[in-house]
Amino acid sequence: MSFGLPSVIPKPTVAEKFDIKEGSYGVASPMISGLSAMQQKISYMHPLQASEKSYRKNQNHMNMVLLRNTQGMHAPLRIAMELKTTEKIGRLPFLSSSNVMRDVLLGTDQDIGFQDIFNTPEFREQMGQPHAVVESHLGIL
Repeated sequence: MSFGLPSVIPKPTVAEKFDIKEGSYGVASPMISGLSAMQQKISYMHPLQASEKSYRKNQNHMNMVLLRNTQGMHAPLRIAMELKTTEKIGRLPFLSSSNVMRDVLLGTDQDIGFQDIFNTPEFREQMGQPHAVVESHLGIL
């Protein structure tokens, strides 16, 4: 009996064809092709890396399937509807969102990760003149 849960066994994700433009000496320039292209040429991805990239998505999917099996179809639909409404909360374009409501709904409000330490507003480079940001967002500028 399958509950629609994702597979626990990681599947390797190695590109079939590498599209790296080599320079005049036969070595790809990381300034043109990027560091990720250089990494693909040098080494292969570990099988667990793909699993770790989609960990949060798989965890949310498993929680929704478990919720559907225990409480019925209404519970995951209600949470999905509430998550959809959190995306539509309007803010001024120059103000960043902390997404506290989404984190509470998903249960990640008490987790401490890299985004909590390295994503603080004082280290961002996106701040500009508030009037100019709003006018460009509205298409006036």
